[in-house]
Amino acid sequence: MKKIISTGLWIVGGIFFLVSAFILVLCLFTLSRETTFTMARRLFKILIRVMGIRLIVTGKEYIIPDQPYLIMGNHQSLFDIFVIPAAIPLCFVGVEASYHFSLPVWGYLIRKWGCIPIKRNNLENAILSLETAKKALLSGISIGILPEGHRTLTGEMKPFKKGPFHLAKDAHTDILPFGIKGLFDYNRKGSLILNPGVVMVNIGKPISHEEFQNLSIEELQQTLFETIYKLSKS
Repeated sequence: MKKIISTGLWIVGGIFFLVSAFILVLCLFTLSRETTFTMARRLFKILIRVMGIRLIVTGKEYIIPDQPYLIMGNHQSLFDIFVIPAAIPLCFVGVEASYHFSLPVWGYLIRKWGCIPIKRNNLENAILSLETAKKALLSGISIGILPEGHRTLTGEMKPFKKGPFHLAKDAHTDILPFGIKGLFDYNRKGSLILNPGVVMVNIGKPISHEEFQNLSIEELQQTLFETIYKLSKS
């Protein structure tokens, strides 16, 4: 029965995604980034709902509009890429694995959107990507990055990479932490089975750059790990 339900959800979701992609491509050519993002949020909210995800978001009151943030959270599922924009009411670009940019439809959308590709196994390339992200932050654009680097295989958070924390300190940017709960149960890496249910995104209080400038990279890394872990378990 789960396979039948999952197949139906993938078909419905796939059709809606293609329609959404067409709309967003038109928006990217004719409207501002902010207006396009508002449209994307609305479409992604519908997309995840028709695919069986009931999204609950807490902590939106902590966000200051028009302020750039380095947005960080845990990485549970393929569907993070739809749930995060649907949950967080900020216009932002993402730092994404370089292979995402070769995917049909999605690759074109994120390239046109201005997302930043990163090859995690290539240090020189990763440094250049983080420098590009730094310039975006300094220009007032929020950046979304998942410091685990890869989706969890067990449901528990993996150790964080150090790159995002070098970026936070170098760009003197406030960090907006969030925790996702329920997406691993909905869809696990390597599985096509979907388990409809509640997904929670808990947004934490922003951490100002003044609070962490005197911390070492390792201390900041540990602080954010503990913060995001608590938010993902709330």
